[in-house]
Amino acid sequence: MTIFKPKKLEQLSIFEIFKIGVGPSSSHTLGPWQAALDVVRQLKSSEKLSEVGSIQVDLYGSLALTGGGHGTDFAILMGLLGFDPTAVPQEDIDGTLNRLNEEYSIYLGNDHSISFSVDRDITFWSDRALTGHPNGLEFHIINQEGQKTQTLTYYSIGGGFILQEGAEDQITHDIREHPYPIEKAKDLIKWHKRTGLSLDQIILANEEMYRKPIKIHRKLINIWNTMLECMYHGCHTEGILPGGLNLKRRASLLNRQIMTEKHYEGPLSWSREINKTQFNFPQTIRWINSFAIGVNEQNANFGRVVTAPTNGAAGVVPAVLMYATCLTELPYSENSIEQFLLVAGQIGILYKNGATLSAAMGGCQAEIGVSSSMAAAGLIHLMGGSPEQVCMAAEIAMEHHLGLTCDPVNGLVQIPCIERNSIGAMKAITASQLALDGNPSDSKVSLDQIIRTMWETALDMNHKYKETSQAGLATILNQPEC
Repeated sequence: MTIFKPKKLEQLSIFEIFKIGVGPSSSHTLGPWQAALDVVRQLKSSEKLSEVGSIQVDLYGSLALTGGGHGTDFAILMGLLGFDPTAVPQEDIDGTLNRLNEEYSIYLGNDHSISFSVDRDITFWSDRALTGHPNGLEFHIINQEGQKTQTLTYYSIGGGFILQEGAEDQITHDIREHPYPIEKAKDLIKWHKRTGLSLDQIILANEEMYRKPIKIHRKLINIWNTMLECMYHGCHTEGILPGGLNLKRRASLLNRQIMTEKHYEGPLSWSREINKTQFNFPQTIRWINSFAIGVNEQNANFGRVVTAPTNGAAGVVPAVLMYATCLTELPYSENSIEQFLLVAGQIGILYKNGATLSAAMGGCQAEIGVSSSMAAAGLIHLMGGSPEQVCMAAEIAMEHHLGLTCDPVNGLVQIPCIERNSIGAMKAITASQLALDGNPSDSKVSLDQIIRTMWETALDMNHKYKETSQAGLATILNQPEC
């Protein structure tokens, strides 16, 4: 299989790592959604939208094997309709799906009416795969005379990133020369030593190549507010998750067990009440579990989350940041939130460029492993760790996720995905403390080495354990008890 890797490492923005979208999967929901949006964009720019009679979509590889449980079909529909995944209200999603079941037609790009049925026009080819990546999909454009005029092929490569076949070198986002180019973790340490700047200042200077400081501030706080709202709703919503496993939501119960007789209204008030509470060790663990599980229960329910770096791992970073700002003596300030996200986001970029963020390519080490590594780096930076200790914490967190498989039961982002977020958060906290108490000069493995090892492990891993529903826990419910 040909694997798309950039010929030159991209100097990405951290907002390519932290993206607001809809659950449950960045690769299987957000990526296909973005691909469908791009199809509409191309049709509009070439002035061929009005010529379209219908569109047929073929899903291959992991997208076909687990796409049903990840809502890939509905994501494609929403993209073809022209909805923005960062802003579409939940009620619009539900209403659109209900109308489609009755009308069997859509307004392509909210402009041109075509016949469309999810059951008829989206095909899951579970026995086929494209050559470029395990997450492949094709859009076949049919004119009003019933003739195929064009086929557009895309790959969803993890974290909501997409590539169009035949345009592998195409830059789909704003790339500019950074004042402090960072291709390896060692570059973070190099620039710190040369300039005396802190890591967040170095990363911020690179971000300022794309947008003004005030816009960076607003985007970072918006990212955090979205994370906080997701945690809040996850910790205050009961019921059964969709998908057929009849999995009961647990975060709300954990919240109630601790917040007895506490009064608050909304996410910010809730976080302030948490900050006032005295905690023992078991309660702290319970809170971390509730934060992480709450996010991913929302994700499993097609709620709005922030990729960090993916949807399936969206609970780790906010849980650790919430721990840092509400359950420790660290200050709860917008400045501390920004510093955490800047450093964590940069670590995510290193993994994006040096390995993969796709579970279909690398297993769950590419999702929970990366998110834990990101969170550990952000936390120890707030705790006053040196750049060397930041890299050490990120390395420790990934070291103990190497080889982690992606084998969700029934192809749903629920078991073991939801609990893995709480485990990943705890590993991040442990890794940051180990690094803070350690001496980086005594470390035998660097962050750059662990990223390379993660990629080599991904290439060696049996494909059945990379989001295919063909092995491991994914098949356990169909096996008799011993």
